[in-house]
Amino acid sequence: MTGIKEAADEFLAAGRIAVTGVSRTPGSHGANVVYTRLRELGYDVVPVNPHADEVEGDRAYPTLSDVPGGVAAVVVGTRPDRALATVEEAIGLGVSKLWMHRSVDKGSLDPEAVRLGRAHGLTVIDGGCPLMFGAASDRPHRVMCRLMTLTGRVPRTV
Repeated sequence: MTGIKEAADEFLAAGRIAVTGVSRTPGSHGANVVYTRLRELGYDVVPVNPHADEVEGDRAYPTLSDVPGGVAAVVVGTRPDRALATVEEAIGLGVSKLWMHRSVDKGSLDPEAVRLGRAHGLTVIDGGCPLMFGAASDRPHRVMCRLMTLTGRVPRTV
C-alpha cells in the first residue's frame, strides 16, 4: 500500500491529466473546480465531456481516446455510474493513475471501478480531491482533507 500523500504527489507529477465530468457551466461542478485550479497552476490538463466541444474556453474531448497525445492520469469527476466505463477506457489506453473525486457526498466513487482499476495495476485514489495535496492545495482544501480523512472520505493509503 502507498500512503495518500505519496500517491497524490505521484499523481500530480504524472504529466498530462484529463479531468472527466467537466461541465459547460463553469463553477457548477467539482470537476470544473479541479480543472480550473490545475490549469491556473500550470498543470497540463485536458477537459473531457462527451457533450461539449469547449469547456471554460478550452477544447474539450468526448473521450480519453480522443485526446491527442493521450494522458498519463485521469481525475474521474463524473457520476459514479459512469466511473467504470472511464476505468475500462483508461486500462485500454495504458493510463496508470486514476483519482476518483469525492467531496462530502459519494462523488465519483464506484467500488467496482476501483477494484477493476487496481486489478489491472492502476494506482486508484478512491476519494478526496487532488486540490487537497501538494502545490495544487489551498487552505480550504487542506482543512477539508484533514476532516475528510477522519471520516474516511479521503483514504489514508491506496
